[in-house]
Amino acid sequence: MPGKTEAASTATPGDHLEIKDSRTGKSYTVPITDDTIRTADLRQIKVKDEDFGMMGYDPAFMNTASCRSAITYIDGDKGILRYRGYPIDQLSEKASFLEVAWLLRKGELPTQAEYDQFTHDITFHTYVHENIKQFMEGFRYDAHPMSMLTAGIAALSSFYPTAKNIHDPRERDIAFIRLLAKMPTIAAFAYRHVKGMPYVYPDNALPYAENFLSMIARMSEPRYEAHPAYARAIDVLFILHADHEQNCSTSAVRAVGSSHVDPYSAVAAGIAALYGPLHGGANEAVLRMLTEIGDPKNIPAFIENVKNGEGEARLMGFGHRVYKSYDPRATIVKKLCDDVLKVSGSNKDMDIALELERIALSDEYFIKRKLYPNVDFYTGLIYQAMKFPTDYFTVLFAIARTSGWVAQWEEMLLDKEQKIARPRQIFTGHGERKYKSTLNYSHTIKK
Repeated sequence: MPGKTEAASTATPGDHLEIKDSRTGKSYTVPITDDTIRTADLRQIKVKDEDFGMMGYDPAFMNTASCRSAITYIDGDKGILRYRGYPIDQLSEKASFLEVAWLLRKGELPTQAEYDQFTHDITFHTYVHENIKQFMEGFRYDAHPMSMLTAGIAALSSFYPTAKNIHDPRERDIAFIRLLAKMPTIAAFAYRHVKGMPYVYPDNALPYAENFLSMIARMSEPRYEAHPAYARAIDVLFILHADHEQNCSTSAVRAVGSSHVDPYSAVAAGIAALYGPLHGGANEAVLRMLTEIGDPKNIPAFIENVKNGEGEARLMGFGHRVYKSYDPRATIVKKLCDDVLKVSGSNKDMDIALELERIALSDEYFIKRKLYPNVDFYTGLIYQAMKFPTDYFTVLFAIARTSGWVAQWEEMLLDKEQKIARPRQIFTGHGERKYKSTLNYSHTIKK
């Protein structure tokens, strides 16, 4: 597995836990592999033979591994993120998004011939059926673009019914290509729909990022030419957001996919999970925070309110569930933000962000709690500088994450240990009760 050097267990054959049950006085042996135990091994621990057996209780899966994966390696304490063993900083500096998409799914970088064929296939599958356009036109003028994207991607399963043959490698190949190719098109249609503007068809002479920007911004010109800094920014941000281990949306894709539904439906589940403000909406929250601060001179008071827990002051874009040091993506995106602002011009929000970062990183309160800027702190500023509406930020996230979702879905599908997801529960409700109605049905029930 990638990252095995860091993640390797010190366990050797025969390493185990000795568990003594104080209720019965019995002792049990539970094997250790990769610094983990299988919670199914706890089933042997019982008070009575007819008991179900011991279970693990882990709300939000804070300390439970649901799968083995060779795709993305994260060391949160050291600030390490790698795709298939390649450091994220090297990929974002030297690779293209489509090269990274290939890497995530295939496990190795493509040869020139493989890359050329892959980009060709992506390019010539960007068009969607005309009925998709009519489908999008059925949404209200003020529909949220993430709702439109969720429905649009789910609808693809009805256009490609053979995608349900998920055990056919050729069907998985074409579904991967179609999702990567059509996601930007549907996303751009959602953008134009809300703006009340005519849809722009793909331009197959343009590279992936430039084609997406063309569908977003093209007006009457024969061909839209995106600024190189903007095109590069989109490509790099797509790389940074391509995968991030077993997060909420990826877990949703795996869980829904474990029912053996088609990949379009599984990815739609991922988009729905990403829609939530605790997941994909974090960069929107950063911009709202900067707007509330209003001016760099107000930062000290805001910081004090955060520390004292006064009002609704929250330091958004700092800290991460996984990273306990500086998010490695944040360093990359901060430089990217500088490059974009050289084209668009600086703005007040950027000035506030820089000063907020400086103050927070020098404050013992935040240092002690390891609250460092994460990738969301600057991505919103970049999208804002490129004139994307705030409610569209998560759509951009979804386009990128599609590559990781499909790679994770296929890895789950081919993992012989995986079954349909079905967590256990600890029942806390009533025991058996005798039914006695408090309603009077006599006026509706004929004797």
